[in-house]
Amino acid sequence: MKARSETRSPSFFWVLAGLILPVLSLMVKFRFHHRERMPQTGAFVLAPNHYSEIDPVVMGAASWHLGRAPRFMAKASLFKNPVLGWFLRTSGQIPVERAGSKSHAALRAAEELVEKGRMVVVYPEGSLTRDPDLWPMRGKTGAVRIALERDIPIVPAAHWGTQELMGRYGKKLKPFPRKTVDVIIGEPLDLSAYRGKPITQSLLLEATNELMDAIAALLGELRGETPPAERWDPAKHGQKETGRLDG
Repeated sequence: MKARSETRSPSFFWVLAGLILPVLSLMVKFRFHHRERMPQTGAFVLAPNHYSEIDPVVMGAASWHLGRAPRFMAKASLFKNPVLGWFLRTSGQIPVERAGSKSHAALRAAEELVEKGRMVVVYPEGSLTRDPDLWPMRGKTGAVRIALERDIPIVPAAHWGTQELMGRYGKKLKPFPRKTVDVIIGEPLDLSAYRGKPITQSLLLEATNELMDAIAALLGELRGETPPAERWDPAKHGQKETGRLDG
């Protein structure tokens, strides 16, 4: 018996989809690549690239079109807005503290979601890429840690075209003319070499490097370009990990 699509089950996401998708469809036309790779059942981590503040809305809509209700690890500051915070909590989004003791609690919350067979979207870069050409930068280990600790798949993904709708660090939408956003879903990352071993920082970094290479390769496929051999590292360029940059 074929599993019922998550988007066909009544939930608060129906309200969100009804509010967001009609408006977004006026601004964005999606072009999907390898949509058959999107798992339709079970828990997994979806790990996309990140270069615009509007990315979560675009990837959330893309995930819904591909049959899964998106749940994100979102900045805790967003939850302080009364209206937005209510929407985020009601739809099961996860507040993430940038640093401090509460940051580990976000991973625990994400694990609760995956135990219920839900998809969790985690941006492994942690913030908008600092790479001047919008290639994925150095990744952080949270996405891989969840996949390894909970023994679930991690699926790399990439999108291109969102920057035409809202540029990096931009605050205003450019809705017209309608933009085409390409979304590509990758094969689940092969973590067999890491499973069953002590989850050390060096192991997490090695697996995260493989994940970022996979995301960059997918983006290169969309752009028709070869990604840089080495991921951009903000620390090596004297850049902050979070916040706006001039470039």
